[in-house]
Order: sequence, then C-alpha cells, then structure tokens
Amino acid sequence: MEFKEIAVVGAGIIGMTTAYRLSQLGHNVVIIDPELNQHQNCDRYENASKASLGILMGNIFRRSTGRSWRLRQRSMSLWPELMKELYDFDKSIRIDTPLIQLASDKKELELMKELCQERAGLGLKLLDPARDQTIEGSWPKNEYGGLISKNDGRINPHKLLKCLRISLDKLKVKTISTKVISLFRSSQGKQAEWKIMLENREILTKDFIVICSALGSQSLLHKIGHEQQMEAVLGQAIHLTLNDDDQNNWEDWPAVITSNGINLIPLEKNQILIGATLEPGIKPSRSALSKLKSLNGLSPKWIKNVSIKKQWYGIRARPLGQPAPLLKTIEPGLILNTAHYRNGILLAPACAEWVANQIKT
Repeated sequence: MEFKEIAVVGAGIIGMTTAYRLSQLGHNVVIIDPELNQHQNCDRYENASKASLGILMGNIFRRSTGRSWRLRQRSMSLWPELMKELYDFDKSIRIDTPLIQLASDKKELELMKELCQERAGLGLKLLDPARDQTIEGSWPKNEYGGLISKNDGRINPHKLLKCLRISLDKLKVKTISTKVISLFRSSQGKQAEWKIMLENREILTKDFIVICSALGSQSLLHKIGHEQQMEAVLGQAIHLTLNDDDQNNWEDWPAVITSNGINLIPLEKNQILIGATLEPGIKPSRSALSKLKSLNGLSPKWIKNVSIKKQWYGIRARPLGQPAPLLKTIEPGLILNTAHYRNGILLAPACAEWVANQIKT
C-alpha cells in the first residue's frame, strides 16, 4: 500500500480515532483543531466529545438492518481490540457494562421482548419488573421492566480522549492547534493535491483531507461549492452529589440506566451523572434542565436530596435529510466523517475503518 500525506480536520473522538487508525496503517497524518490545547471553558460549554457521556448502545438499537446497524455491529466488534491497545496508556480505561433500558409503556415492552428473542446471542435479556424493592426505590420509577444489554455500556470520554492523544504522540502524529480557513485543490485531476490554508496563512499540501469537525464542516465545504446541511442539536448533563452520607453506593446498579431518553450513570459513592441529547439550537433550555433533573417526573426519592457538583452542555451536528453520520467522499481526496449527533463514541472505530478503506481504494 502506498502511504499518503493526510490531514484530519477536527480533534474530537471521531477525528482522533480516525487519525489513530490512519497512522497505524503507516500514513503520515496531521490533525488540526483550534481546541487541541484548550482547557475547559468557564461558561459550561464543552465541545461535543468532552460533553459526551460516552454511552455505547450498539446491540440494543431497534433496527436490525441498514447502514446504521452495520456500523454499530462493526464498532462493537472493534472496541474491545481498541481498548486493549489504549490500556497501555491508562490501566483504568475500560468499557463499563451492562446497560439497562427501562420500558416507558406496554407497547415498548412488547418491542423489547421481540428484540430480546432476536438478539439473545448478543447478550440481550428482559429485565424482570418485580425486582427487590430496595433496588426499585433507588432507580427511576418503572412498572413495566425493560431490557438488559450485557455488552452495551459506557467508556469514560475524558480518559478516552487522553489515551488517544497519548497514542497519537507515540505514533508521531503532528498536531496543529489553529483554525482551518479554506481548502482548495492545485488542479482538477484525480491526482491533484489538496491545499489547506490555516488561520496564520500557512498553507499545507496533502493527498487527502478528512473532515471531522461537526458543524464546522458546513462552512469549509460551502467555500468550495458543496452543501451539506446540518442543524445544531444540544445535550445537557449534570453531575449530582447526594447529600445523605448513608445513601447510594450503587452496588445494585448497572453501568448505565436509560429511562425515557435520559441516561443515568453512577460514579463513586453518592455521585451520579444524568444527561440527555436532542434539544434544538445552541442555547441550553432551563425547562429541559429541570425535566432532566426530575427524570421527566420519574425520579426516585433521593433526587430531592442532591446538589449539583457540575453542569455542562455540548453542541452536536445532525444532518438534514440524510442519515447520520455523514460518511462521504466529496471529491477525490476529500472525505467527510462527521455529524455523529448521538453516537459519536460508539461509531468512532467503524467510521475510522471506513475512512481508511476509502483511502486504500
């Protein structure tokens, strides 16, 4: 295989995983993002990767056909291998399992029963609603039961970003902490090189450019005559501390509980994360935050005795009129791997593999 000069634009988990995969294959990779060396913002906004809760919902996905299902299944097979590689950089990084999805009504429970029968080999089984009452009291209110996925769960996104950054350094991937102003080609032939103009007016020459910059992808493509319409989708999260010292150590909890689209992630004793995505726009809603904290009215009693340790939000890109994510070769040498508005961490390995295959062919 002929090794290429490649620029990855965007250093979130998608961009870093893509750069990692390409550099492993021997390509000369540079990753560009103005936020590469930035610390946490003081206004509670985090970029999409840092704002993520890191949830993997690969096997519990409702559809069993189509591109999205294939990407999920491929990623679920690739994640254990990738985690073994990253373990060398942080011995505490792992996939925490299982994930439990609670049924909101009888109709949803019937769908879960069908799914469980279809995917018993993937580690799905039904949750008995007649659980021990002490467990029942600490979980969101639920009378229908739900679905347990023993292989779905969560990866800590901050540890993942840290490990990926260390691995890129080991692979000698160059990082550039600045903004890309524009892209252009030296000519229109298939073998034409791509030029990247940076904010400091420096120009880089590359064989391939892979755009992984979410909403920022739109303006870069628009300048060279390509329209990829996306909309902003916002997710909020809160880190809660239970004020009663005798409260939860989460021994009977899974890694993730999902209830009516809200995710609960137990941490150390008396600490828990709660988050959800799908608010439109770029400004967090107070009413959405209130519903989040109350779990849409299904919160257990202990939620009344908590304080907010931290709260934050992130903005993601959802493609309009097209399935997410956007995986496309826009022009020879220009590849799009973006708009992972809900499943960026989950799909990162499979999408990085897809990009690598596009470059190989």
